[in-house]
Amino acid sequence: MNPAAIVVMGVSGCGKSTIGRLLGERLGWVFEDGDAFHPPANVAKMSAGTPLTDDDRWPWLRAIAARIAAARAAGAPVIIGCSALKRAYRDVLRDGHADTRFLHLTGAPELIMARQASRTGHFMPASLIASQFATLELPETEADVIDLDVDPEPPEIVARAIAALRRRGDIA
Repeated sequence: MNPAAIVVMGVSGCGKSTIGRLLGERLGWVFEDGDAFHPPANVAKMSAGTPLTDDDRWPWLRAIAARIAAARAAGAPVIIGCSALKRAYRDVLRDGHADTRFLHLTGAPELIMARQASRTGHFMPASLIASQFATLELPETEADVIDLDVDPEPPEIVARAIAALRRRGDIA
């Protein structure tokens, strides 16, 4: 049984969009970037270099959860890139269902910070990466999360993700 959604999660700059798009291509699923679900006030706040608070994040997470619910109802699985930094945030995305999987992109902070600093055209400034690492609650005890090292090239990360999802019986 396919999950309703795969959430590609991790701090800013870890490769959520790149991996999510490639995974979507490989699986034939739609990829949606969680950044598109942010209300304009959140984008403005981050663009100004101000970290989001939990109160800022709840409406954004509920919008993503609604998209997952729509995918579930339509029987059309979706891949969504979303930081999902805290367990409480992941719980909102799970929404009481067991058919959401998370791919946690993880790696050396220095590597991720360097990638974040080299990005262009994104509203999230590199100055906020420290707040993301500070907020991150590692999903060490969450059975629906697969950790993936971001050091390899993106096609290798996607191959590892697919292999892990297959081993678990999440995808054929």
